[in-house]
Amino acid sequence: MILYVQIKLCNWGQQANLTSRLDYDPGNWREMTALLEAELDSGSSDVSPDQDVDEDDIDEHERIKRRKLGEMASIGEAQSSTSFGSPKKNSDAAMEDSCPHPGFLRDLCIRCGKRSDEGVGVAFGYIHKDLRLGNDEISRLRNADVKSLLQHKKLYLVLDLDHTVLNSTRLEDVSSEEEYLKCQTDSLQASSDMIALKLVDISKGSLFRLDMMRMMTKLRPFVRMFLQEASNLFEMYIYTMGERAYALEMAKLLDPSSLYFNSRVISQADCTQRHQKGLDVVLGLESAVLILDDTEAVWQRHKDNLILMERYHFFSSSCRQFGFSCKSLSELKSDENESDGALATVLGVLKRIHSKFFDPEHEGDFATRDVRQVLKSIRREVLKDCKIVFSRVFPTKFQAANHHLWRIAEQLGATCSTELDSHVTHVVATDAGTEKSRWAVQEGKFLVHPRWIEAANYLWQRQPEDKFPVDMPKTK
Repeated sequence: MILYVQIKLCNWGQQANLTSRLDYDPGNWREMTALLEAELDSGSSDVSPDQDVDEDDIDEHERIKRRKLGEMASIGEAQSSTSFGSPKKNSDAAMEDSCPHPGFLRDLCIRCGKRSDEGVGVAFGYIHKDLRLGNDEISRLRNADVKSLLQHKKLYLVLDLDHTVLNSTRLEDVSSEEEYLKCQTDSLQASSDMIALKLVDISKGSLFRLDMMRMMTKLRPFVRMFLQEASNLFEMYIYTMGERAYALEMAKLLDPSSLYFNSRVISQADCTQRHQKGLDVVLGLESAVLILDDTEAVWQRHKDNLILMERYHFFSSSCRQFGFSCKSLSELKSDENESDGALATVLGVLKRIHSKFFDPEHEGDFATRDVRQVLKSIRREVLKDCKIVFSRVFPTKFQAANHHLWRIAEQLGATCSTELDSHVTHVVATDAGTEKSRWAVQEGKFLVHPRWIEAANYLWQRQPEDKFPVDMPKTK
């Protein structure tokens, strides 16, 4: 059977019509799938993947499409019967019986057209709200995509939004000391499909007021340059636990020209586990994915891919959310440094990882490389040659090796111990009066506050010990 499928192609805002011809046989089903998906979606290419539209319109739209395809199929059937003398229904039945059902669009198999059982496959709603793919098809797509990406010497980068590349607050949560932000607004021309927003920080273009969402958003310093440079090394995804409408608006602020993310905006509704993020909805091999996020707990299955970011607290509501009583950056009328802030620092780390992954000595062997191992090796260089003993940092009956500071120190390449000896280089404490603290001073070892380890973890280099002193015990 031969099908002629009319496709609408969108390229940089220009539309062109193309009539494609292909032989409908098992060897060509993937091409058929691509054409059918394009055809089914062409009538709503300007609609968000999850945007609700009138169901009657959808039904009528699909009936017309199905009728056209049916008419084409009947022509093809006649040609096929003349050429081969085999009834269509027999071949259709055989195909349905042998079809692996690689995916489903609106509950219909994208290969054989059979209706699926509800919930079959993994939903990829950020690509198309009705698209579900089977595990074999996901693997095929990932392998094909990573092969192409590695040929261009790129990896994947998954970016969290809140507290990682930006900070948002509700207008009603703005403190009295932040009211000046509202007073400095100026109108910003917005495209017709954007929620109305106002630019607050005119000089830097990083502070936005979104009146329709009753919100204000501050982009983290250096984020524009970060995205520009990272896009040369990575194919980037946004992945947030926020709602989709919010995620799409943040994507427009970060990427107004759609240069970096396109449809790769994943939100809470796309997650396959409650309160957890997962790479199962990212069309990239785990061995080629890096993640930037301020929250480790949501990546339980992918900690080896994660680069933990120090949280960005521009608004006072953000500080309160995490139990901080200090003034926010906006209340202090201050901000992170562009040149050596969190994003500038992590960009340097990403460049080192990328360079080591694509080292010329591994040319032709990139497909067998694992970025998680590269990340681990670079991380272990930070506190290499340090031997650390902790003093009264953990609760008395707590298993020291399970404490997050112990684990972080070991991940950074340090050796941790509970016993003092001549090889110890650092004692980590919050009280300079403990026995181990006094020993460190007497033996000329470094006595540092636990923040020394945390700073090394965020800044990816050993920090000057004298910047993290331990307080002397208070005298009564």
